[in-house]
Amino acid sequence: MAPRQNTVVGTDGKARCGWASADPLYEKYHDREWGRPMKDDHALFELLILEGCQAGLSWITVLRKREHYRKVYDGFDPNKIARYTPAKLAKLLADPGIIRHRGKIDASVSNAKAFLKLVEREGSFHRWLRKTVGEQPAVRPKTLKDVPARTPESDALAKALAKEGFKFVGSTICYAFMQASGLVDDHVVGCHRRKE
Repeated sequence: MAPRQNTVVGTDGKARCGWASADPLYEKYHDREWGRPMKDDHALFELLILEGCQAGLSWITVLRKREHYRKVYDGFDPNKIARYTPAKLAKLLADPGIIRHRGKIDASVSNAKAFLKLVEREGSFHRWLRKTVGEQPAVRPKTLKDVPARTPESDALAKALAKEGFKFVGSTICYAFMQASGLVDDHVVGCHRRKE
């Protein structure tokens, strides 16, 4: 369900984008991570996997499980995830601390393999992303209604990732990934994090 207000006042009295409910975990994520440009390949890999896990769910669900994901997914080390055995996948599927969806869990392994191949060829996932979607953060919404679910850039990114062998990377997931990783800046007017 979409938030009704463009901004919400947090527990600290600061106005934030309306999706960031007055939950300390959401507030911290909104203020310290969401929309800040990421350059670290490892952090980008983690975020891409988590965005795929979020498909069909709320982001707060994933945030609440993120620390456990980091533990059971070996710190999101793509070298380790790419070598997960059927026994490890079965253990993950039985773990109530993560989202137990076979397709999403299997995708994390294929995505780790695709990520490693891409980095080996390109030298950097971050550089490849910037080359694929552009250098400057785009989109400057005034209200939450102005924030798209997908864009031509996220369509192109989804297509490029799928061509590389990634799974659970549809355009809507890619747009959420672009927002979170700072490839676009979707802080709305009135949010204390919006840069005018």
